[in-house]
Amino acid sequence: MTYMTAIFYFFAAILVFAGLRVITARNPVHAALYLVLAFFTAAGLWMLLEAEFLAITLVLVYVGAVMVLFLFVVMMLDINLDKLREGFWDYLPLAGFVSVLLVIEMALILGSRHFGLEVMGTPAPHPADYSNTKELGRLLYTDYVYAFELAAVILLVAIVAAIALTLRRRKDSKYIDPAEQVKVKRNDRLRIVKMPTTPKPGAGEEGA
Repeated sequence: MTYMTAIFYFFAAILVFAGLRVITARNPVHAALYLVLAFFTAAGLWMLLEAEFLAITLVLVYVGAVMVLFLFVVMMLDINLDKLREGFWDYLPLAGFVSVLLVIEMALILGSRHFGLEVMGTPAPHPADYSNTKELGRLLYTDYVYAFELAAVILLVAIVAAIALTLRRRKDSKYIDPAEQVKVKRNDRLRIVKMPTTPKPGAGEEGA
């Protein structure tokens, strides 16, 4: 076993352990922290594949932004863990079936028939001035430009759909239009009413 192979199996074991702990940890904060460990380990595997840009993006975007947001939300919300665990065994058969189906699909795709050194071969070493980011951008905007644009359209539709699904106008909700607030004048909101003064009852008698 070579040095790089030993490092790969080391990172792979940590990644599998962290992934299992994400779904088995009872505390949501612990599960989120194990997911951070999984992202860091996956970034290490990307580094072994000489995909430095993807490794840095995984750490900066998912660990630096997404997981920090998850941790803040989980810690700020008062999550009832007992209520969260209810119904776990009811969904276990369906979850087991989906898991087995995913394992079978991955075994069929990632088998030696489609992957492996015999089929794909060892990648050639790159020179010192090789830019992984530049090569990735060239492939995205040349060979895979249509797939890239299609993915962008799908993400845009997903964003619009998420906004449309969450924007629910209820009768008891009050909405404020900033444009209407800007156009408001003083006379539209304020009316001065002049009222005659009236003496206080009993004031004349006291003066007398």
